[in-house]
Amino acid sequence: MSVNYQTATPYFYGTGRRKKSIARVRLIPGSGAVTINGRDIEDYFGLDTLKYVVRQPFGVTDTVGKFDIICRVNGGGFSGQAGAIRHGVAKALLQADAEYRPALKKAGFLTRDPRMKERKKYGLKAARRAPQFSKR
Repeated sequence: MSVNYQTATPYFYGTGRRKKSIARVRLIPGSGAVTINGRDIEDYFGLDTLKYVVRQPFGVTDTVGKFDIICRVNGGGFSGQAGAIRHGVAKALLQADAEYRPALKKAGFLTRDPRMKERKKYGLKAARRAPQFSKR
């Protein structure tokens, strides 16, 4: 558990990553409010599925409405950012209570998703896209 010495509030910290996104997540005991980059989750994510992804670890551990999320996330797109926040929230919940580990592990929220963009290769137009072939 860490303490913010400016406001003296204890919080749990977790770093989440997905694709090119990195999320620094703080869980503060509270009512369930979610703030991402200084904005409410309703303003930040347009799709309901992304809002659902961010809150998934709370559903698995039966802690809905017990923690506020304050999060800084950068890099990647919205889907990657939502996945990074989910990963960070799961890691922060482990700091709050180690007994959540089996449930979070079973749901796959503690595993870093290794899928990344494949690099472009020389002689090709993209990672696997070859130039158009013509016999003549």
